[in-house]
Amino acid sequence: MNSKKRISRRELVSNLGAGMAGAALTAAVPAASAQSPRNSTAAPFVDPTTKYPRPPYPGQSQPWPGLASKMDPRPDHGETSYKGSGRLMGRKALITGGDSGMGRAAAIAYAREGADVVISYYPTEEPDAREVIQLIQATGRKGIPIPGDLREEQYCKNLVEKAAAALGGLDIVVSNAGRQQQCEDILQLTTEAFDATMKTNIYAPFWIIKAALPHLQPGSCIIATTSEQAYDPAKNLYDYAQTKAATMNYVKSLGKQFGPKGIRVNGVAPGPIWTPLQVSGGATQNHLIHFGQEYPLGRAGQPAELASIYVQLAANDASYTTGNIYGAGGGMGQP
Repeated sequence: MNSKKRISRRELVSNLGAGMAGAALTAAVPAASAQSPRNSTAAPFVDPTTKYPRPPYPGQSQPWPGLASKMDPRPDHGETSYKGSGRLMGRKALITGGDSGMGRAAAIAYAREGADVVISYYPTEEPDAREVIQLIQATGRKGIPIPGDLREEQYCKNLVEKAAAALGGLDIVVSNAGRQQQCEDILQLTTEAFDATMKTNIYAPFWIIKAALPHLQPGSCIIATTSEQAYDPAKNLYDYAQTKAATMNYVKSLGKQFGPKGIRVNGVAPGPIWTPLQVSGGATQNHLIHFGQEYPLGRAGQPAELASIYVQLAANDASYTTGNIYGAGGGMGQP
């Protein structure tokens, strides 16, 4: 062994010893930053129990399907709070029920993350939809409204084709729209009402996903809105709850079927979230007034609190997440 190599090894040992001594010194002496006040630019802590209005909420009722703009208090969809960082730059998204609730929150977030967005909605929801389109376009992204009735197969097929044509393709499909009408007694539940719930919540996603699949490339994704009702159904939501259980299961089924194609399928399961579903026949007045009160956080959630989940499930860094359900249940442990 020559002297040059021996010197090299001595230097290595010397440097290693110095590094160990430095590490010991660092451990023994608290860092100056740990002793100084917190950085003033750090995001402040927010108490989730008091972040939004707590019950009791004002009693109120609207004709189905209801408008977020007429609710008291008005829901927060992230209109002023959501800040994007380019996570979905250039993506092309179709969101059903994009006028209000989680669909609206997702639409706002997607646009601020750099995506172009088509929203579908029932024609009477035009006032809410118009607000969403303005918010999307204010980011410099395309915001395209396509109203119609999801209970009609031809509308669902046309919706996908029009969305793909308007956006120049399709990368993200958010099947969010849902019908919820509470009924205390199954003997009072009509076949017409039952059929309307099934068509909106089960048939429409079936028609839309079939139509969208030829447009989706590896890396695309489908995101469904299910519910805590899939796991813990309320006695007065007999029809709605079973559709959300079906949604949970089609996520898991299609996650397996589409995995080899490189297309991810996931779901979001909200708990009690303040949306027009509740004020337009989805809840009794007593339940509405005390909505979310019995949950550990003591209040109803807001759509804005789920926006980041829809973004995460659509983003590239969630590439190993498929066939999964993400919950936002206010502490009740579902899913």
